[in-house]
Amino acid sequence: MLRIYDTRARQVAEISAGRALRMYTCGPTVYRYAHVGNLRTYVLSDLIRRVLERRRVRVVACQNITDVGHLAGDADEGEDKVLAQARAERRSVSELARFYEDAFKSDTDALNLRPPEHMPRASETIDVMVELIAKLIGKGHAYTVPDGSVFFDVRTFPSYGEISGNRLDELKPAHRIEGVDPRKRFHADWALWKPNEGELSWDTPWGRGFPGWHVECSAMSLRFLGESIDLHTGGMDLRFPHHEDERAQSDSAAGHEVVKHWVHGEHLLFDGRKMAKSTGNVVLLSDVTAAGLDPLAVRMAFLEHRYRQQLNLTWDTLRAADRTLRRWRARVAEWSESPSAPMAGDHVARAESAFDDDLDLPSALRILRELERDESVAPGAKFESFLHLDQVLGLDLSIEIGKTPVLPSGAGPLLESRARAREAGDWAAADRLRDELADLGVRVSDTPEGQTWV
Repeated sequence: MLRIYDTRARQVAEISAGRALRMYTCGPTVYRYAHVGNLRTYVLSDLIRRVLERRRVRVVACQNITDVGHLAGDADEGEDKVLAQARAERRSVSELARFYEDAFKSDTDALNLRPPEHMPRASETIDVMVELIAKLIGKGHAYTVPDGSVFFDVRTFPSYGEISGNRLDELKPAHRIEGVDPRKRFHADWALWKPNEGELSWDTPWGRGFPGWHVECSAMSLRFLGESIDLHTGGMDLRFPHHEDERAQSDSAAGHEVVKHWVHGEHLLFDGRKMAKSTGNVVLLSDVTAAGLDPLAVRMAFLEHRYRQQLNLTWDTLRAADRTLRRWRARVAEWSESPSAPMAGDHVARAESAFDDDLDLPSALRILRELERDESVAPGAKFESFLHLDQVLGLDLSIEIGKTPVLPSGAGPLLESRARAREAGDWAAADRLRDELADLGVRVSDTPEGQTWV
């Protein structure tokens, strides 16, 4: 079974599941395009799902859409990001949110991410949040204030901080200009409901307003997955305060630990810097395709690094990933013309073991490269092995089948002999074999990644 690092437990844990596993992933705030750093988190969730489904575990996934409640900062004041951007783009809130939601779904489709079973929008589940807030008030974990705000009383949840290590007695107050928020009983309390009028507001027993960002994920995960969730995933930046607050809310409402395992993916840098507008290094998936690269080159680049390691992505990295992707597709198409053969058992077993070992995809890719070069394995066996493992990799390695011309009789062995000659540095033999292939109508070109032919 899959073993993966549990952030809260601070160790690799075995994921035990019956025939079904419930997984929640914090979804996007739909006020702008997702950049490739954002998308890395969702590739992580997709890989977990694919590895488990290979073990015939049914995964029930929920990933929310945040279209209200996420303020410009993590504090309990400021403007809603969606509302601010809608005004800037002169669109209605719903028009803007649906536009960027559709863009996000297009990006995830291009990266071969399997859609979740549940994808609730925050704006359409307000009643669920109101119900949860009322429950927390009734249990003494939340309190109202005269202006219509509702705050979570964090001191009623003693184990706060177990995910991030930020303990309550070590947290310093976040000061505004005039000091600590006087509405709060304790400086680390956070808003579950905020008073507001206008387009993003709803009527509740506490007055008109909108929900806090943290309560949304608690409400939607509990509603769509229930009070026992096997895996909760997200980016490393969400550990605090978002996931700490979410855990406190969910566990306080349920009366027990709701999430068994918390899994976080590390940050992505681009050219050595955090991806941000201010540094001018934000890269969208559309930028990758505009550069003539396959969008799945991004997925390949992610697979080359462990999800728990910070990844420094560059254009050179993406171009190298694109070359590997295209070469493997060409080889799979070439091998598809050979007689079928059983999979290369040792290679496949080692790759699958790497999948299970805390998603060690870099080792799995090294094994595939080894298999690609292994002359003792029949082409048909390589074909079956690559396509079998691609069920987890999600690289569309079979996409070129039917597009690549069929090799004329006798050309296949000549190509293999020429590849061996090049590896041995026998350039005279390589040139002679190139001429023999040309006589058969096969034109060979040499690239840094190996020979190609048309």
